[in-house]
Amino acid sequence: MPTPSEVFHAFIRRIGEGRWDELADMYAEDVVIDIPLDAPRRTRLDGRETVRQRFADSTSRPFRLQPTNIVVHTTGDPEVVIAEFDYEITHVPTGRQSTVANIQLMRVRDGLIAQTRDYHDHLRFAALAGRAGQLGAALDAAADQ
Repeated sequence: MPTPSEVFHAFIRRIGEGRWDELADMYAEDVVIDIPLDAPRRTRLDGRETVRQRFADSTSRPFRLQPTNIVVHTTGDPEVVIAEFDYEITHVPTGRQSTVANIQLMRVRDGLIAQTRDYHDHLRFAALAGRAGQLGAALDAAADQ
């Protein structure tokens, strides 16, 4: 059975290789993904099939991601690792590039990802794609709700 650290490294390697269609199979059927800093509002994904759809949608996104500076920390819980890493991102339509910092808490049970909490710099993604103004308007609209 792979360790949580090995699962994380396999996961991040697939992202860097653009193998989005393989990612959902790394998750438990009842996985919960929490993205507290997603914009314009927090996102929670429940279940492998919801995750599969999210990754299917990712294939149409105009970014290429190359993970770098990966550091995986073990914790007192043998199922949990915390990973710090950067994405060297390229906005394919424009060729613009940037670096995005990330932190991900990952719980692995029976070799499958059972839970994650993902912290990504969504503003930098939006800015690179020229959508920072749209993101700002969506944040304003969400605050009014």
